[in-house]
Amino acid sequence: MAIATINPTTGETIAAFEPHDAAEVERRIAEAQAAYVALRATTFAQRAEWMLRAAALLEEEAEATAHMLTVEMGKPIAQARAEVLKCAKNMRYYAQHAETFLADEILDDPAAVTASHASARYEPLGVVLAVMPWNYPLWQVIRFAAPALMAGNTGLLKHASNVPQAALYLDTLFDRAGFPAGSFRTLLIGAREVASVLEDRRVKAVTLTGSEPAGRSVAATAGSQIKKAVLELGGSDPFIVMPSADIDAASTTAVKARVANNGQSCIAAKRFIVHAEVYDTFAQMFAAKMAALTVGDPRDESTDVGPLATEGGRNELAELVDDAVSQGATILTGGATPDRRGWFYTPTLLADLTDDMRLVMEEAFGPVATLYKVADREEAVRIANQTTFGLSSSVWTADADEEAWFVRALDAGAVFVNGMTVSYPELPFGGIKDSGYGRELAAAGIREFCNLKTVWKA
Repeated sequence: MAIATINPTTGETIAAFEPHDAAEVERRIAEAQAAYVALRATTFAQRAEWMLRAAALLEEEAEATAHMLTVEMGKPIAQARAEVLKCAKNMRYYAQHAETFLADEILDDPAAVTASHASARYEPLGVVLAVMPWNYPLWQVIRFAAPALMAGNTGLLKHASNVPQAALYLDTLFDRAGFPAGSFRTLLIGAREVASVLEDRRVKAVTLTGSEPAGRSVAATAGSQIKKAVLELGGSDPFIVMPSADIDAASTTAVKARVANNGQSCIAAKRFIVHAEVYDTFAQMFAAKMAALTVGDPRDESTDVGPLATEGGRNELAELVDDAVSQGATILTGGATPDRRGWFYTPTLLADLTDDMRLVMEEAFGPVATLYKVADREEAVRIANQTTFGLSSSVWTADADEEAWFVRALDAGAVFVNGMTVSYPELPFGGIKDSGYGRELAAAGIREFCNLKTVWKA
């Protein structure tokens, strides 16, 4: 895939970039290693000062940066602006909390291990490679970069090839904020070059957000090198609605949960599992609200849904829908590719799904929702857990016992009750099964790329 900005609204190539050759990749790895030696010797207070400055730069440049994201991958401008500001919030969060999260853990009773002092301390690992996707070009990176740099690590970024301008923006952000030169460097390389970078002895770990095949490949390389890996992969998150739920609120949130970021989010609700008692009401409301969305130019503030980021992604989504319809699925709204320039797909709601349809087991990465009618909570959980994914989930109920039952029964990295899944700096984020392993954000996220060193003193 060429390293280029191709505007998904028009299909036009805006800018193309030459990949870094082997010499430039070597130079950047060496720079990141030298920066690590310098950064690990600094105090948390110094790192926090630099991180806060980086957050301020993001905010100062929010409008231009948001426009860049919209042009590169089609995100509605209001959502692009929100993404930039969320990144700044995350950076401030880690600037404020990193020292507490990584404080030495002192054993209260060292005599229990025949010591006068016993503790554990968190130390940085070194250079960490980040392999990141295009759907949240800044947020996916910053939620790794902020804790990594605050811990004293440095980062190398292999970004998706269709968001090179976002990648190059991040290449300079931390330098401009005062971090040692090379603390965070972008590598303009293709997917085939990732393994050789990860195999470099100076690179100590890897984090990847992306597809399941990409995760398997990177995990295999990391395993062969005995290097730490954190993987955040695909999702097919269930959104369960029970009779006691507020159906109007649930259907309104269902639309937002499905089409945010043009439906291109791993943690988007994708499978809507509704109790038979409220199924017809929910389906009618959901379909009407999906049909009312404005599809158009993402630079327009009134646009709800813009284009998919790539032509291939739009075509794959259409194939999943066509396969389901050919096998009997019912289209409640949408289900078509608009006759216009760009890589658009109409917000779509499908019912009457059967297990032999690809859409039931595969991730639909776009504004397509599937609807299931269930007789009871046991059937709801069976459908929710039947895919190989386990990223997040959402349950709508006003029954406290039912809520507790679902929290225990759902196979997922998170359960959101009466709300849509959102990644917050304050909460650990990650999945199970084919959705990956390891955690980002909160205290767990900053500790992933640290050595927990035990200290014992006689």
